[in-house]
Amino acid sequence: MPAWSELSGEDLRAQQTELQKMYESYRQRGLQLNMARGVPGLDQLDLSDGLLTAVTRGEECKIGGVETRTYGTPGGLPEARTLMADIMDTPPETVIVGGNSSLSLMFDTVARAMTHGMGGGARPWMGQGSVKFICPSPGYDRHFAICEHFGVEMIPVDMRPDGPDMDAVRSLVADPAVKGMWCIPRFSNPQGYVYSDKTVRAIAALTPAASDFRVFWDNAYAVHALYEDAPALAGIWGACARAGHPELVIQFASTSKVTFPGAGISALAAGPQTLAHIKQAIFFQTIGFDKLNQLRHVRYFGDIGGVRAHMRLHADLLRPKFETVDRVLSEGLSGIATWYAPRGGYFISLDLAPGTARRTVALMGEAGVIMTGAGATWPYRRDPQDANLRIAPTYPPVGELRVSMELLCLCAKLAYLEKRLEAMDS
Repeated sequence: MPAWSELSGEDLRAQQTELQKMYESYRQRGLQLNMARGVPGLDQLDLSDGLLTAVTRGEECKIGGVETRTYGTPGGLPEARTLMADIMDTPPETVIVGGNSSLSLMFDTVARAMTHGMGGGARPWMGQGSVKFICPSPGYDRHFAICEHFGVEMIPVDMRPDGPDMDAVRSLVADPAVKGMWCIPRFSNPQGYVYSDKTVRAIAALTPAASDFRVFWDNAYAVHALYEDAPALAGIWGACARAGHPELVIQFASTSKVTFPGAGISALAAGPQTLAHIKQAIFFQTIGFDKLNQLRHVRYFGDIGGVRAHMRLHADLLRPKFETVDRVLSEGLSGIATWYAPRGGYFISLDLAPGTARRTVALMGEAGVIMTGAGATWPYRRDPQDANLRIAPTYPPVGELRVSMELLCLCAKLAYLEKRLEAMDS
């Protein structure tokens, strides 16, 4: 990589001309590649085919005296609650097992708070005036979309390698209008960071002005380690219990990227007061979620040990893809971009030169590779630096992934040169 910061305008234009020729050769290849979402590859889906035959006959459909083919058991099978509790590191009695999507559980939780509050006598959020959420950023676009849908004001705080900026968080929760905070504590989306033990304790020790403030603790990648030495996450349930704040956190999890994204199971866990409030609403919402699917997962995995063994198979498939991304970025963008090579999760966060992310994505699209939109990792899609991109390496085969990443490096260089030359000409 040339030291472009030391080159003259003439030399920079020569570099631009050469890179533009390379870019045109990519455009002529007619690529049709998509890296926009964190979708499991087909080989990952094949790992879970045993679910399809885990329950095949009516006589297999009972467990613990519960007939899973009919109505009832709205909180979920006890065995499924135990399995999901172990994923979230929380007691089974705190857990409700839902349908296939934890995102739906999060959406429902915000909607319920809007219309019926968080329990404990608190008024509905929509009757309290302004409602605000703390959003560690860069973060997960689907979390931000839920807030935007309900008109919740989003307040970004810096996301660091050990978790959110807790000084900023402590200051913000002094405002009673602040009702929640989004967290992906292990292998955060998009960076792949793991909250430190200190950060977990600091979150558990929060004393918000609003009694109906809740931390939305999304265990999306709780079991998604890529390496055996991947850092563990301290248990938030135990930390909250020790801090005397049992109602502070609502946890969410699913098997969407463990088994089948469209046919997994999800769960939430909460303190006794919050859980009772949620159960009361679920009574009106459903007579019971899909217990047959819960049974399939219980029979297929057995226990948390089965889940961990299964996730090691996922890791074997994904590790070469993440390492390919890191290798190509190191070869192509050292000196003009920064990134973090995560030990788990589903994404890699790339910070380009300020003011070049949108242009880079546009160039990628024109050459046939679709990326997550620039700005998507920030509330309201407003990246203040126009620098961050989320790379989703899971779906493409390694060969296609390498092509996409080489093109990304090329487009990032072109966008960087355009910005530099524009500044020199102005």
